[in-house]
Amino acid sequence: MKKHLIALLIITVFPSFLMGRVQKDAPKYQQAREKMVLSQIRLRGISDKKVLKAMSEVLRHSFVPEDLASQAYADHPLPIGEGQTISQPYIVALMTERLKLKGPESVLEIGTGSGYQAAVLANVVKEVYTIEIRKNLHTKANQTLHSLGYTNIKTRHADGYFGWPEAAPFDCIMITAAIDHIPPPLLKQLKDGGRLILPLGNPFSYQNLSLVIKQGEDYTVKQITGVLFVPMTGYALDHN
Repeated sequence: MKKHLIALLIITVFPSFLMGRVQKDAPKYQQAREKMVLSQIRLRGISDKKVLKAMSEVLRHSFVPEDLASQAYADHPLPIGEGQTISQPYIVALMTERLKLKGPESVLEIGTGSGYQAAVLANVVKEVYTIEIRKNLHTKANQTLHSLGYTNIKTRHADGYFGWPEAAPFDCIMITAAIDHIPPPLLKQLKDGGRLILPLGNPFSYQNLSLVIKQGEDYTVKQITGVLFVPMTGYALDHN
């Protein structure tokens, strides 16, 4: 009985404790979000209805530092601390759309950052697993996602290079930091026919946003567009 009572208290108190950390929605943000989806995303060719709906619903201003909330829906990335950024809205939408998600998928994200991309994915698919190597960012993102009511996102503080073996295989994997090769552990954790999207190339220069499709023991790579992401750290950088 005591165990059940403790669990109930955690469920009841935890979200209200965190709510103060997240900015609530307001007409000015709703209008900015509508404008963002139309001018930055639809007009650039994003047409997947599930992706457009997610971009319209996720409160991007809750995932940026409070002093940058007024710029949350602008057409560029924003700093979130520790040398990391929240990606430009169009790139978030593009990466999500190119995975061709239907809804029932399990997706692994490498590089939680602010938690925004995970939230967008969670509005589209059944479950999202997301890994962040920086403890402070992991903690902040976890708090934000919980306070916004996301129940289909599991977070982990770890080196994403090695993935999440016990939750594998995944239908799709998304890497949100630059790396000059495709991590073998992540390919191993991808289902046959699964898709992996990542900024592939020199971590300290421009990269190519690339879509990897696993085919048995082999895979194909399709380049999408040039991008500029921060480097993937941990094992990926130490063994570069």
